[in-house]
Amino acid sequence: MPAAIDLTASATALRAALLARRFSAAALLEASLARIDALNPRLNAVVAQDRDAARAMAKAADERIANGTARPLEGLPITIKDAFDVAGLPSSGGLPAYRERVPAEDAAAVARLRAAGAVILGKTNVPVFSGDFQSYNPAHGVTSNPWDEARSPGGSSGGAAVAVATGMSAFELGSDLGSSIRWPSHACGVFGLKTSWGLVSTWGAIPPPPERRTARNVDLMVAGPIARAAEDLELILPVIAGPRDAVRPSPALPEPRRKNAEGLRVALWADDPFAPVDREVAEAVREAARRLAGAGAVVEDGARPSVGFAEAFEVYALLNHAVVAYGLPPKIRARIQAQAARFSPNDLSHQALQARGARMTPGFYHQLAQRRLAQKRQWARFFTRYDVVLCPPAPVAAIPHDHGPDIHARRLIVNGEERPYLDFLLWAAPATGADLPALCAPVTRSAAGLPLGVQIIAPFGEDRTAIAVGAMLEELGGRFTPPPLVR
Repeated sequence: MPAAIDLTASATALRAALLARRFSAAALLEASLARIDALNPRLNAVVAQDRDAARAMAKAADERIANGTARPLEGLPITIKDAFDVAGLPSSGGLPAYRERVPAEDAAAVARLRAAGAVILGKTNVPVFSGDFQSYNPAHGVTSNPWDEARSPGGSSGGAAVAVATGMSAFELGSDLGSSIRWPSHACGVFGLKTSWGLVSTWGAIPPPPERRTARNVDLMVAGPIARAAEDLELILPVIAGPRDAVRPSPALPEPRRKNAEGLRVALWADDPFAPVDREVAEAVREAARRLAGAGAVVEDGARPSVGFAEAFEVYALLNHAVVAYGLPPKIRARIQAQAARFSPNDLSHQALQARGARMTPGFYHQLAQRRLAQKRQWARFFTRYDVVLCPPAPVAAIPHDHGPDIHARRLIVNGEERPYLDFLLWAAPATGADLPALCAPVTRSAAGLPLGVQIIAPFGEDRTAIAVGAMLEELGGRFTPPPLVR
């Protein structure tokens, strides 16, 4: 009789069980599909499936395992964020106009996963154009958080985080431009890695829209894994890293600076006047620092790179809004651009930055590129003294559903006070603006029982250092916990 399958085990553990023939890839897939049937009607995380194709892939995986030719991810059933093209599956990017769009070619990172033996069973929900911090759209509806269905799982990789947290998927491929991997991972209590920019090809992802793709990776945007354990990120990253051509080997990834906490140099950045954080979120970051310090890390509270938060945010936000505006319908883009004249160049409000970013010119882009280069150099100097930075992944824990049509009119409640909804972008800025890897790892839960995580920023290209620190915190108690729906 085959062994019982724990769908909330790590992908690494599931892979070991497959290779040991404790259960088959076909059985694992059927268990995953049963989990989708049981939970997806309530959560609406998975929005497209091809079960026949997935069963054929699982059968082929079992044959490879039996004859000793298993590939790195052989037989693991996964879902893919609907921002990525998957050959043969509807790939809408959350846009109603693309609801029936079925690409013939995989996105680059998807092709690498497929070539490594992963069984792709479906797509997960996103906001329209991956442009919101909640996962809902007119094409596929609203995704709910498995920890509290009255709340959002975050966005834009919200469906992805739900699929991983509930065991519908062994792991996920997400994308991150404005904390779109880190924020949903924080809100759902899983591990999510924003990779170093350029390490993983984003060809075949939305944004930009399919008809406006460029050979070069989109500025700021990355692809990265979402999983239930740090060891899974180590398993997946070498597979997806590399250029658009899935046949070419992945680049060598530098070893982690340290594999245990003894002597690890940690900068603690739990809060900031420019970017207020709810007390429970900040305390989770401090708790992560305390655990590392207790295991021998050298923690310095208040250590910062010399670049100011406001400066980093301005440069990042302008580029972020330019990337989003590039793919908007011309009438909507023109309407946003027309607002720019209302604002001073020194205005750092979200409305001002959105309008100024939408009006990006080549000369303005060049100025921002020079400012970014200076910031990257400051970060590089900072990382000669520190190994990682611990900071919040977001200003709050999972929020109640709020689909008000004016995104600028929505509000977050931070320590009892209202803050702009787009404050979700603030803690995305330090890592994303400097192209740095950043891992969100679970730490604890709030008084209301919601997951709370920490963002671990590492030096450029040293993604495995961020993963290693996530693994340290996992050993120190920051493990994935299945949400109430699947216990």
